[in-house]
Amino acid sequence: MKYRIEHKTTYKYSKDVSLTQNHARLTPLNLHNQTCLHTQLIVTPTPDYAVKVRDRFANIVTVFEVPTQHKVMEVTAISEVEVIAAQANDLFAKNISWESVREELANPFDNDYLDALPYVISTSLTTANQQMVDYALTSFTPNRPIIEACEELMGKIYQDFAFDSQFSTINTPLVDVFKHKKGVCQDFAHLAIACLRGLGLAARYVSGYIETLPPPGQEKLVGADASHAWVSLFVPTIGWLDFDPTNNIQPQEQHVVLAVGRDFSDVTPLKGVMFGGGSQRLSVAVDMTRI
Repeated sequence: MKYRIEHKTTYKYSKDVSLTQNHARLTPLNLHNQTCLHTQLIVTPTPDYAVKVRDRFANIVTVFEVPTQHKVMEVTAISEVEVIAAQANDLFAKNISWESVREELANPFDNDYLDALPYVISTSLTTANQQMVDYALTSFTPNRPIIEACEELMGKIYQDFAFDSQFSTINTPLVDVFKHKKGVCQDFAHLAIACLRGLGLAARYVSGYIETLPPPGQEKLVGADASHAWVSLFVPTIGWLDFDPTNNIQPQEQHVVLAVGRDFSDVTPLKGVMFGGGSQRLSVAVDMTRI
């Protein structure tokens, strides 16, 4: 499947901004089942410079600076991406118990395990309490295959938690999300990661896009697609296997990956500092269309 994605971020300030410096993670990654065919970043006012670098997680980061005085800044990322369905899991991977993966991560013996170690350690946004660990253990029963157990955990989160865009912000503690059983995709990704890391497994946060289809007979609305978040689990012989607890699916052709990290703070699509500006209003619109 091929997509054209337009991600437009607009900042409006109550006072003039004299200088802003930013990091944008808005370039889709090249992966085994995903190819970024074309990408461009359009910034208004025009930046003084814009360079692309790789961060510690191999994400593509565009660093730019706008020295022109302004009250409005628009950042538009336009990309064309091709995604193919992931191959079926091999039989050996399907039978690997989660305890054996945990033991091997505790005593890594090759580069794959060593590379996965940063995703075993909890962060401030993905720290599990005992209730969350117990919640995960209802799916991760003794000697159960790791993929099967994670599929069930994803389904439990989907069934037990309500999507509520008004409930949380990035600063809402995970314990509150777990207590009230509601949140948004980033909350459910953080919860799944916390549960998995609480068991000693390696899980990472994935930011990107998901194609949303209109109801039958209705036209797709421009800007109706959205940024999305899900989780990726380290599985020996496979590598990283994605799970989307918000939709209870394993991502295939309708998910596009922008960046991966330990949690949302590692993959924020756009962040920076500014001088001046007063208060600000932020709006984001994403349009994802098949080509």
